[in-house]
Amino acid sequence: MLGFVALFVVASAAFSLSAVSGGGAGLIVMPLLGLLLPADHVPAALSIGTAVSSASRMALFFKVIRWQVVFLYVPMALPAAWAGILLLKQFQPAYLDLLLGLFLLSNLPLMLRPRKKSGSSSKTSNSVWLPLIGALAGFISGFTGAVGLIFNGFYYRLGLRKEEIVATRAANDILLHIFKVVLYALYGLIDQATIKTGVVVAIAALASSWGMRLYLHHIPDHLFRQIGRGAAVVAGVAMVALAGRQILVQDRIVLYFNHTEKAVELAANWRQHKLSVEVENLTEVELRHSVLCRGVTCIENPKIQDMDTILHISLDRGIYIAKRIPSLALQLRLSSGSESMGHHDSKRNECHGVG
Repeated sequence: MLGFVALFVVASAAFSLSAVSGGGAGLIVMPLLGLLLPADHVPAALSIGTAVSSASRMALFFKVIRWQVVFLYVPMALPAAWAGILLLKQFQPAYLDLLLGLFLLSNLPLMLRPRKKSGSSSKTSNSVWLPLIGALAGFISGFTGAVGLIFNGFYYRLGLRKEEIVATRAANDILLHIFKVVLYALYGLIDQATIKTGVVVAIAALASSWGMRLYLHHIPDHLFRQIGRGAAVVAGVAMVALAGRQILVQDRIVLYFNHTEKAVELAANWRQHKLSVEVENLTEVELRHSVLCRGVTCIENPKIQDMDTILHISLDRGIYIAKRIPSLALQLRLSSGSESMGHHDSKRNECHGVG
């Protein structure tokens, strides 16, 4: 219950900020949803809430929707969203979330740049790219559940006023989110907890939507853009932090440093791989890639073995490659009174030298 209360408070603040920044509530709420739901259920809960938010904003600003933008954007967004959902069934979106977070952080220099007068000379040329933008937005939205502030710059370049951005984005998003919710349900990505969480987000979105009509027209357009960029930076920090933590855990990433009198080694573990760089006596550099055999997997499948590929760079011996492929033999002998295990490890080395 405490988690839902916290979600309502955060979502209300996020959608209120979204109202004056042109979007981005989903990207702000996403880190908290990641703590309440499995990673592959987060996009579905987010889509339930943002669909309700889009419907309420369309109702409030229906008269200023730029339908020519909608007609160019939506047709490519829907099939691309389907592709994103299919990919979500196969992969966790942590790495994409990390890249999106870094992209959002690129708004920081734009916040610090001196304000320029906006022109309308590029409206036509930017509208040509709307089908591609719709496809990219649909794919990312299907895979992560939200796009938010990522494509706000394109709306700015079309010369839309703040009310038009809010209304047109809502029209673009509502069909996309409804389509995604149906697909999430068909692919088994919606359960009871996902629905409850999505309803909490939807209630928060409704509360903020009806409140924004009272203050949106008081905000100057240039301040509207600055708030949007600030929200993008905040969302970027949150996404990088959450995705980074998820990647470290799921891929077992470990960095370590070893130092002796004769050698210095910097190494990193990633999944079943180990990458290391070792400098010996300031005259030799060793680059090593190891495929690690872990625990029970080695016992159940003796064909899986530790394998090393080593690149040596030496001032004395030149450059050469060494491969180490150890064989693994495990013998399990069971008897009525005792149990023993024999283990034999032999190594075969192959070297290929260059100069």
